[in-house]
Amino acid sequence: MKNVIIIIGSLIIAFGFNFFLVPYGILSSGVSGIAILLGIITPFEIGLINLVLNLPLLILGYLKLGKEITINTITCVVSLSVFLYALPVVAVTENILLSTIFGGIIGGTGIGLILKYSGSSGGLDIIAIIITRISNMSVGILLTGMNGVIVLISGAIFDWEIALYTLLSIYITGKMIDTIHTNHIKLTMQIVTSKGDKIRKELLDTVYRGMTVMEGYGGYSEQKKQVLMMVVTRYETVRIKKIVRKHDEKAFINIYETVEVDGEFARN
Repeated sequence: MKNVIIIIGSLIIAFGFNFFLVPYGILSSGVSGIAILLGIITPFEIGLINLVLNLPLLILGYLKLGKEITINTITCVVSLSVFLYALPVVAVTENILLSTIFGGIIGGTGIGLILKYSGSSGGLDIIAIIITRISNMSVGILLTGMNGVIVLISGAIFDWEIALYTLLSIYITGKMIDTIHTNHIKLTMQIVTSKGDKIRKELLDTVYRGMTVMEGYGGYSEQKKQVLMMVVTRYETVRIKKIVRKHDEKAFINIYETVEVDGEFARN
């Protein structure tokens, strides 16, 4: 199932590139943007260039991120290269600003979808994921920052108007990635329950997170309660709520966004 979604995400990215960005010489983020640049100024196919540039970064991904995400990334890189080669380069609109906006939205949607399902589109995505796992920074912000060099190259080779359109496209792409891929967002869950022991045991058995358990009592009922506090990712909240409701339908769950985590926290 994941591979199918990753292939669909790759098709979405290729569509955004070939129908919106490439016709106007607007670059995308990361290695894909460099591939577009080289494809414009050399006779080589963008898909082939994208594949070659990603090989050393795939090796880095295997060493740092593990087998699953590397296999998913290879699936993405190969399918994206094929789609970039197979789809024609056709401008959907004659308005360069609309092409920039929608190219960024579509490309970011594809990349965010791939990241959400444990893959990456290769290139700088791999470096961004590695940095995200040791910091509190989001993938979108990291990619936007690292892609400044692409904007400079675009301005030097073409003109600064195209460079500014490229910057806008990269910014929109980063925003779309962060809208879809929210794993970097940490949430604190406070669970107030009278079935704390059962919930604690199942959570420790099924969710790879630590927790703090505090004793309390209801302010109105004066009934003895346990308060379970956990820091989790957004993707884990649904599973945790199901476990809590399984044991205690009346449990009170408070969820709020965590600004920063300093200490032991599994980021994988």
